[in-house]
Amino acid sequence: MNKTASAHWQGDLKTGKGTISTESGALKENPYGFNTRFGDTPGTNPEELVGAAHAGCFSMAFSLLLGEENFTPDSIDTKATVTIEEQNGSFTVTAVRLVMTASIPGISQEKFAEIADKAKVGCPISKLLNTDITLDATLQN
Repeated sequence: MNKTASAHWQGDLKTGKGTISTESGALKENPYGFNTRFGDTPGTNPEELVGAAHAGCFSMAFSLLLGEENFTPDSIDTKATVTIEEQNGSFTVTAVRLVMTASIPGISQEKFAEIADKAKVGCPISKLLNTDITLDATLQN
C-alpha cells in the first residue's frame, strides 16, 4: 500500500508560499509557509500534519489492540503535540506528546494502561518517528 501527498513551494524561506495536497483530497492546496509554521498566519505546517497523522494512527492502533482483548471503546480522543526546536543551527522535531482520553466499558486501569502503551510503541507513525514519544492516557468512567 502506498499513500501520497505533495507540496508545491514558490519563493524564499521567509516570504515564500506553498501548498500541501493529499491523494485522497482531504487536503487540497492547503497553504503553508514560514508564517504558518513559526507564526500566527492561518494555514498548516509539517509538524501539525505529523501530529494529526500520529494522533489518528495511535487511536486506530489502540482500537485494534482493545478489540484483540475483547474491549470495544465508546470513544477515543487523542491530541498530539509535536515539539520543534532549534539545535545546532537547524530545526529538529524533539518530541511528540500524545494525550489520549478514552471511554471503554469494563476495562481495568491496569489493562487500559498496558494496551495504551502497546499502541504508543506499535502504531506505524510511532515507529516512523525517531524522537521521544510520550503518552498521557486517561480512562473515563
